[in-house]
Amino acid sequence: MMNTKKLKIALQKSGRLSEESHKLLKKCGISFSNGLGKLRTEATNFPLEIFFLRDDDIPEYVADGVADVGIVGENIIFEDERNVETIEKLGFGKCRLSLAVPKNFDYETVQNFEGKRIATTYPNILRTFFAKKNVNTDIHTISGSVEIAPSIGLADAVCDLVSSGSTLFTNGLREVEIVLNSEAVLIANNNLDETAQKLLEKLLFRIKAVNAAKQNKYILLNAPNEKLNEITEILPGMKSPTVMPLAEKGWSSVHSVINENDFWEVVESLKKKGAEGILVLSIDQMIQ
Repeated sequence: MMNTKKLKIALQKSGRLSEESHKLLKKCGISFSNGLGKLRTEATNFPLEIFFLRDDDIPEYVADGVADVGIVGENIIFEDERNVETIEKLGFGKCRLSLAVPKNFDYETVQNFEGKRIATTYPNILRTFFAKKNVNTDIHTISGSVEIAPSIGLADAVCDLVSSGSTLFTNGLREVEIVLNSEAVLIANNNLDETAQKLLEKLLFRIKAVNAAKQNKYILLNAPNEKLNEITEILPGMKSPTVMPLAEKGWSSVHSVINENDFWEVVESLKKKGAEGILVLSIDQMIQ
């Protein structure tokens, strides 16, 4: 029996991107087992082989061709400096790599870091940042618990990933400078063969449909016919709204898609124009 070529993808086995990466593939209609302790599995309904790795190892596996593609944070890509291609930003795992100082540190500009000791797990990114600013610093590379470095006398400041900032606050630090904004991205080997490239295009088609759906809502409403023109101007949809007559004379049902960022403003405008019975539904996939 001939083996079917599979696209090989590397995912974070645990950590902040792991759960969302799994959810994304499953929303793409891909079924697979991700049981505890598994390092490798195969999808049952898509030609996909999945490796569960440490996030730091994903760029290396992809660059070396062990995996064809991978999902990893941009911060890892910039730090690792492997020769891989970023295919798509995925919209989750958003954070920032920031410089933080003790609360009593007299900070005004990045020049205040001149000659200071800075602890980080991202030395390459930080060196590039300070080189562009013409600031000379003493960078200490450490792994884990970066935020305690100033309190134990190891460094004057830190550079670490920040989501809410609560960890910095707990350790008596304040964020003063953003070095890099990061989110999860899909990366690929630069030398995919034709079959792997076609499978990647199929996967990317599904990912884009899922991500487009996240940003939009499906809206249904009842509108008086004399207000239809004004209401449809508020709801352009993907091309134009769908309008269907209701059993009740003088009324129509209007269906459309609206961007999540505009949701409340649009709904308020619709109400003012006389719309009633407004229903808003989530979208699983949106093919454009």
